[in-house]
Amino acid sequence: MKKIIVLLFLATNLSGFAQTKSELQKHYEAFYNEMRLQGDVDGIINALTHLNVLSPSKERRDTLAYIYANDNQHLQALNTIGIEKVDTDTDLAVQVKAISLKALNQPKRALEQFEILNTRTPNAYLAYELADLNIQLGENTSAMTHVDYGIANAKDDMKYAFYERQQPYEVPLKAAFLHLKGLIKYNNDKDNIDAAIAILDEALAIDPNFNLASLSKQALTSRKEGADTPK
Repeated sequence: MKKIIVLLFLATNLSGFAQTKSELQKHYEAFYNEMRLQGDVDGIINALTHLNVLSPSKERRDTLAYIYANDNQHLQALNTIGIEKVDTDTDLAVQVKAISLKALNQPKRALEQFEILNTRTPNAYLAYELADLNIQLGENTSAMTHVDYGIANAKDDMKYAFYERQQPYEVPLKAAFLHLKGLIKYNNDKDNIDAAIAILDEALAIDPNFNLASLSKQALTSRKEGADTPK
């Protein structure tokens, strides 16, 4: 008799727990939708976190990581989905890993993720990221391969954003590639600064307001003048 009472007690409690869990899930799904309508990022993160606890899913996890990354919370994004190279990851998960690792100054790990994306769907924007990261890692030959691809495939309406100034700005993607080409030229032949400057001038001819290219040209010009000064 006691066993029957215990079993009935457990069954009742489990039923109550299941009902409570279901109600909570419905609540947070409604809360999530409302936060999306309001554009409340913190609210969206809160709702998705609760939903992932109540009913874990890869899709929700990837979405949560993307929202973190899009809000420049890159460490939180990577804590959500990890940093490992996983070939079966969704495109969204790989994109989050790539962007967040780059933002956290992990070029080697970021490169692995961008390479996965490029294998799946190669395009000029991915070529820029791959070229930039290879330059950071001193892999100028690989970087140049991606620059050549990018220049050949960059369309006139394609832009790339830069953030080294207080006010972000965009330049034509082809100009951005020419800037990288100028850096590679200098890295490969430091005695021929004029050739690197000439390539930077090509980038500035496309967009005279390309601040980063202008800064790079100033730096190379200063080095050239310093090298030409008699000691």
